[in-house]
Amino acid sequence: MPKRNPAIKFIMLTVMLDAMGIGLLIPVAPRLVQQLGGFTDSQAGPWVGGLNATYALALFIFSSLLGVLSDRFGRRPVLLAALLGSAIDYFVAAFAPSLLFLFITRAISGATGASVTVANAYIADVTPPDKRGAAFGMTMAAFGLGFVFGPLLGGVLGDPTQSLPFLGHGDIRYPFIAAGTLTLANWCYGLFIVPESLTPARRAPLRLARANPIGAFRGLKHYPLVRELGLALFFLSMAQYALHATWVLYTGHRFKWTERDVGLSLFAVGLATFFVQGVLAGKIIAKIGERRTLMLGSALSVLAYAGYGTAWEGWMMFVVIGYGCFAGISQPALQAMITKTVRPDEQGATQGALTGLTSVAAILGPPAGGLIFEYFTEHPEWYIPGASFYLSALLSGTGAVVAWHAVRQGRHLASGQKDVIANAAHQPLGEAARESTPVGDQGG
Repeated sequence: MPKRNPAIKFIMLTVMLDAMGIGLLIPVAPRLVQQLGGFTDSQAGPWVGGLNATYALALFIFSSLLGVLSDRFGRRPVLLAALLGSAIDYFVAAFAPSLLFLFITRAISGATGASVTVANAYIADVTPPDKRGAAFGMTMAAFGLGFVFGPLLGGVLGDPTQSLPFLGHGDIRYPFIAAGTLTLANWCYGLFIVPESLTPARRAPLRLARANPIGAFRGLKHYPLVRELGLALFFLSMAQYALHATWVLYTGHRFKWTERDVGLSLFAVGLATFFVQGVLAGKIIAKIGERRTLMLGSALSVLAYAGYGTAWEGWMMFVVIGYGCFAGISQPALQAMITKTVRPDEQGATQGALTGLTSVAAILGPPAGGLIFEYFTEHPEWYIPGASFYLSALLSGTGAVVAWHAVRQGRHLASGQKDVIANAAHQPLGEAARESTPVGDQGG
């Protein structure tokens, strides 16, 4: 037990550095698409959405495979391989000569970018069920902390109006080089510091059917709570990814924000998210419970998306960020509810399936957001620049309704069920699967 706390710190730093690498690109990737394609803000919407969807499609195809491989061979080697691949790809993308080349690098990055699957399974390995809500909150806070500095640094490095020491003026390709450097440092840290979390006795056989991104979803059939909450996660994630595709274009179109301005806005988002998920999430979950926390966070997300779409001055976006960040309390609660339902030797595969669900949302969300943004900014008779955010509000509201239905049916673990799952790894697979089915299915 004493070794578990350092292990959590190790994985949190890994997640934070990974997030910084991703965050560096957010303020500049849409501008690189515009530069390579010669697009206006409106015209770039579908292309930016397509670029994000390409990454997500590759992530979807490979996320389940990484989860299953980590259940068989351990979390550490799979995590290291994914990080090294991402680092190399960032460096290659920095010199993309065309849109096609950029799309290819994003596909490769998606294939190696499913490390969050393994990180979530790592957390489930080293924390007891009653502490996982707080642990996931801290891990997401580390991810948020990466987004505090990543987009801010990316916005400064990528803004051509900024004067940089030794580099002259900023360039939209510099953040790609910085992302590769950080990810490579992350890989080195993991290679020399991060210990393995999954003991040989708890490893599962390699089941190829679970490595299939579609077949992985069949592994959720024993867990009704996971199925329903996974569907809620799908809609909530789709809303968020639709926003990702249009944030830079929307703020540039409506408020004339530069790369630096976008970086500052995302700095505010990351700072607020870090505080909420790192300081408040565990306390809120302990105070009102996982189910109420999930519902509260989902409702706040709807209000936040509506607020972004309605704002008519740039400063109003920061006001919405101030309350919208509290929507982040929903995901730690949702993850904690899910992991309490799943056997120890299936945590990786389950997290892979959930990552697959969010990847499908990431495939569909950005093109939807980009197309909506293009249509409602290119046609004067239907000029509603915030339409893509209203779409996100609708999707988030749908997710909230699905989550409400799940918790209303009482599909959660009874107190005695925790012991069944804790001991499931020592039982035959068929027997353990039967006993780990939530008692809510029996009318509880």
